[in-house]
Amino acid sequence: MDLLLLSNSRNHGEEMFAHAAEAFVEVVAGAPVTFVPFALADWDAYAERARDAFGRMGIEATSAHEAADPAAAILDAEVVMVGGGNTFRLLDSLAGLGVLDGLERHVREGRTRYMGASAGTNVACPTIRTTNDMPICWPPSFDALGVVPFQINLHYVDTDPASTYMGETREERIEEFLEENDCPVLALYEGTWLRVSGGRATVTGPARLFRRGRVDVFADGVDVTELLDLAPAYDRGRRPRSGAG
Repeated sequence: MDLLLLSNSRNHGEEMFAHAAEAFVEVVAGAPVTFVPFALADWDAYAERARDAFGRMGIEATSAHEAADPAAAILDAEVVMVGGGNTFRLLDSLAGLGVLDGLERHVREGRTRYMGASAGTNVACPTIRTTNDMPICWPPSFDALGVVPFQINLHYVDTDPASTYMGETREERIEEFLEENDCPVLALYEGTWLRVSGGRATVTGPARLFRRGRVDVFADGVDVTELLDLAPAYDRGRRPRSGAG
């Protein structure tokens, strides 16, 4: 299995995908890329930006939305790049195309190399429950591809101790997820990515790993291969029930 899962598509002041150009070239290995633009509403403009970005790396890219059969374009691809945007819209689009099961199978079998950024990374998880996005539409299920057996939170930001903001911090929201679900959450800062190659998983850049009662902080990369063997458990939270004593 070959995955490249980015926290973000663009670092501040840089061109799209430039911060991870070497990783893209490694994963693509000379093959054409099928770009999946469905997390944004303007597919044409998004695809054009992605084509330009890949072109600067010497990578040929086409967009699934321009194919006569977008589902076939995704499932027949040697390499897919699933772009960021709104995770709910992206998952709803992939479900509507009927490609979730087939794409998961192809990625697991090594027939398709999978790259994603932001929302494209979220849908590589078992569910999209740790996205930062608003549910602007309602997919049939929160279940996603599940090509990694843990959750990822993107664009992670630390709490500013000098801030007077009284809403929930990102850390608190992840802790709430862990109250309900027994599944680690790998939080990736801007500019960080996860690479899975064969049976090894490594993080490039700063990250945090949240588990119930424990947070590990990684300043500049870490091997997280142990996470590939996990079996996540969801919906374990406590609830009141009518008529209960």
